[in-house]
Amino acid sequence: MTSESRFPDSVGSFNTATLHMVCGKIASGKSTLTARLVNSQRMVLISEDVWIARLYPGEIHTLADYVRYAGRLKTLITEHIQSLLSAGISVVLDFPFNTTNTRAWGHSLFQAAGCEHQLHYLDVSDETCKSRLRARNASGEHPFQTSDAQYELITRYFVPPVPSEGFNITVYDETGNVRCRSAQDTGLSR
Repeated sequence: MTSESRFPDSVGSFNTATLHMVCGKIASGKSTLTARLVNSQRMVLISEDVWIARLYPGEIHTLADYVRYAGRLKTLITEHIQSLLSAGISVVLDFPFNTTNTRAWGHSLFQAAGCEHQLHYLDVSDETCKSRLRARNASGEHPFQTSDAQYELITRYFVPPVPSEGFNITVYDETGNVRCRSAQDTGLSR
C-alpha cells in the first residue's frame, strides 16, 4: 500500500481506496451489483456500456467492433482510474472482467495505484442469464440489445477467475447473495 492511496478524513482516521471489478456473464447482474456497491459508500462508478454508447453511438454491430472500442476506452481511461485511486477515491468499474486479459488490465490498475481491490464474481447459470437478457432487451432500457446467438458467441470467451490470478474474490450466487469472500473458499479451480 502506498501512502498516495490513503488520505485522512475530517476526523483524522484513514480511508483506503479500493478498486472494485465485476466478473460474470452477460445479464448476470454486474450493473445491478455495481449500483449497489456505489450506493453503499462514497465511490466513483465508471460504466463501460455508458461510455461506449456515448463515445461510439451506433458503431457496435459485431463482437470485433466491441473489442476494438472497448480497447480504445481502456487505453483512454487507464491513467484517470489510476489517478482517482492514488488520490484515495474508490472506483467501481462496471466492465466485464471476464477474461484473463481483462483481469490483467484490472490487476495493473490497482498495482500501479498501490490500492486495495476486490473482484466480485457473479456465478450465474446460462439459463438465468438468458432469461434476464430477454427481459432486459424487452425493457429497452439498456444501451445495447443482445440476441441469444450473440450471448452464445460472447460467452465462449468467458473464463471464470481462479485464485492463482491473485485477486481478492467475492463470489455471488444467482440471487445476488454472497456465497463466499476469499479466494481459498470460492471453490474455483486454481
